[in-house]
Amino acid sequence: MSRPSGNRLPWRATVLGLLLVWGGFAPGALAADEGYQKAPAPIGELLSTPAAPSVHFSPKRDMMIIYRTERHPPVADLAEPVVRLAGLRFNPLNNGPHRTARCVELTLHPVPEGKELPIPIQPNARITPPVWAPDGKQFAFLRHGSREVELWVGDGQRGSLRRLRAGLNSTIGEPFQWMPDSQSLLCQLVVASRPKPPVEPRVPGGPIVQESAGKAAPVRTFQDLLDSPHDEELFDYYTTSQLALVSAKSGETRPIGAPGIFTTLDASPDGQHLLVSRIQRPYSYQLPATMFPRSVDVWDLDGKSLFHLASLPLAEEIPIGGVRAGPRGYHWRPTSPATLVWIEALDGGDGRKKVAHRDRILLLDAPFTRAPSELEKTEHRFQGMTWTERPDVALVREHQASRRWNRTWLINPNAPGEPSRLLWDVSSQDRYSDPGSPLLRPLTNGFRVARLHEGNLYLVGSGATPDGERPFLDTFNLVSLRTERLYQTDEGGHESVVAMLKPDASQFITRRDAPTRPANYFIRTLADGARKPITDFPDLMPQLRGIRKQLVTYQRPDGVPLSFTLYLPADYQAGQRLPTILWAYPREFNDSDTAGQVTTTANRYTTFTGASHLFLVTQGYAVLDSATMPVIGDTKKANDTFLEQIISSAKAAVDKAVEMGITDPHRVGVGGHSYGAFMVANLLAHTDIFRAGVARSGAYNRTLTPFGFQNERRTLWEAPEIYSRMSPFMFAHRINEPILLVHGEADNNPGTFPMQSERLYQAVKGNGGNARLVLLPHESHSYEARESVEHVLWETIHWFDKHVKRAPELPVSTFSPSDLPPP
Repeated sequence: MSRPSGNRLPWRATVLGLLLVWGGFAPGALAADEGYQKAPAPIGELLSTPAAPSVHFSPKRDMMIIYRTERHPPVADLAEPVVRLAGLRFNPLNNGPHRTARCVELTLHPVPEGKELPIPIQPNARITPPVWAPDGKQFAFLRHGSREVELWVGDGQRGSLRRLRAGLNSTIGEPFQWMPDSQSLLCQLVVASRPKPPVEPRVPGGPIVQESAGKAAPVRTFQDLLDSPHDEELFDYYTTSQLALVSAKSGETRPIGAPGIFTTLDASPDGQHLLVSRIQRPYSYQLPATMFPRSVDVWDLDGKSLFHLASLPLAEEIPIGGVRAGPRGYHWRPTSPATLVWIEALDGGDGRKKVAHRDRILLLDAPFTRAPSELEKTEHRFQGMTWTERPDVALVREHQASRRWNRTWLINPNAPGEPSRLLWDVSSQDRYSDPGSPLLRPLTNGFRVARLHEGNLYLVGSGATPDGERPFLDTFNLVSLRTERLYQTDEGGHESVVAMLKPDASQFITRRDAPTRPANYFIRTLADGARKPITDFPDLMPQLRGIRKQLVTYQRPDGVPLSFTLYLPADYQAGQRLPTILWAYPREFNDSDTAGQVTTTANRYTTFTGASHLFLVTQGYAVLDSATMPVIGDTKKANDTFLEQIISSAKAAVDKAVEMGITDPHRVGVGGHSYGAFMVANLLAHTDIFRAGVARSGAYNRTLTPFGFQNERRTLWEAPEIYSRMSPFMFAHRINEPILLVHGEADNNPGTFPMQSERLYQAVKGNGGNARLVLLPHESHSYEARESVEHVLWETIHWFDKHVKRAPELPVSTFSPSDLPPP
């Protein structure tokens, strides 16, 4: 935990291809020929299986498309050209996304049964998930070629395919969508007259100048921002699109309006109007494109502006935890031909202001010539709205951030000003009391609304309980406000309702998996509980079936209930004490009741993906997965005791596993990703509970995220002692257990720049600690490439084998709060 400061040594980041060699080299030596390492054979076999399929039901639920991609692309895919501008990443060669999945299966499957029809695609084609037309007769997807993005349409009964056209622009916004009549698609196209990309000037035209105007403009840390006039030119060049209607039958293209940079693009339910949001100058070198100025308008199908909703300025003065001033959340009312809906803040977007109402909801009908009508005001911040298939019924949700509390109201959109009725009033963190979410259904115009039957809503939820999740289907009567449970999954599996087949819920579609059975789809009959299979996806990882999984509950010394999911090797013998890895992610809560709720379940299909730490169980480790690490307290000051609480929770988890006779207290490691990595470094700096740690893609110096992080809303200048106390970088001299730092060198997650891991490695090394840094080329916050995934697993297994499994016995740690830095 503590170590005298040593001499600071010259440091150089270790990248793949220049990794430390495990044997034959002194610490700090470099090897240029090491390259990517392979995970042990059983793990490699599991990683070679295809990804789990995604299923896309037609609007009438009579057909489904099975879409499956490769599990991990080669790193060569990630190394393809990429442009990073204003928070965007895209391929400059085809105007598509930088990372696209290779499809290995596309199949049309009748519901409930019938002959499957393989949809003819090129092997490993890079195509997007299919999107059904509102009438269910066709579907569409994009194919990302090497030089352009193509729009394809398929027959919803036969599965035959046709290429409609090429030249779509998929750099920003939605590249295509079906029009409500299912006869055409609204697309963003590369401008036909576009010249070659602008060339960067060889000689700069002058300095880069930024200036503040004396107004507070707190912003989080962002990656991939614009930083020169040339960047601005490139941003305009690649993101500017021509809107067009493309016939689904002939591919005939009809341009709409002038080119622009479109972030919102939605056709009205009657198909006669377009809601468009376009990015405008001036741009920012501090913010991503999502916060640039924009113009919001309603167009007709010729591109003529019928109504100007707003000219929104650069969103640089949003208070921490606040929202943008002016119209936001603009959308079409699904059950009206062309009614525009939007939200406006009544507090200027600043939640710290004391006002009677935070937001209001406004409506405006076509032809958009009258003043908008006010539908509803919310006392707290508007969180969302659910329209139902009845025009006189809608739900409005509001959120009180200081209490982490949600309220849901029943309103009548046909009668603005009519008193609303409170339906639910619960903590947003109280999963045991979660009433569920309305089950949606598609309308013939393509919009989705909540299903209503004889005055009842259908609600579906995860059904969290102290024993794990048990998904449910309820009816909720809008007159009596009474709930009736129609269905709940049994304790032997995890089965959730995904779609209704009969309006009275007598038949519905479910998705069910169990510890030894992968997820498949079924038709449930409510009357007798019969379950008829629709799919029969095989178990692609039978090697994992012997692994044992158990939900374990226990308490922290202060009485807060905690839990973890215990994974044990298939050959585990009762009474055998194993090297153990605790893997966790801290979360903030207002009270101990919600903090202690069980958020996992042991009844799910056991499968490991990516660089999952759960693969450690195949190497003889016990894994305490998702060990709860609650940080409890008022939203303004919960982090004042962050260290004390994560230490107490970590020790309680390890003590429980030792008490169960499973864990060897002398051989325990800890790991985490992102905020979990931040936790790892703090636990190693301030305790001796663990022999070693693995920290992936974390942030360790909070002074580099000065305008807040996670749910911390105080700035560095308001709470400098908290930022310093919570930063393991400040206590690198006390990290005397080995720490493996892994980071994607292209991490664009706000706050977790690769520099965070580089600097912590330098600090630990400079103070004489034992650290290893692995930077993954082309990887972002999560790791995708097959080579990267295998290498991270190799690093993780070797690190824990060396420093935990084969570590010499040491006295078990005793922790005292006096060991912590003063608050």
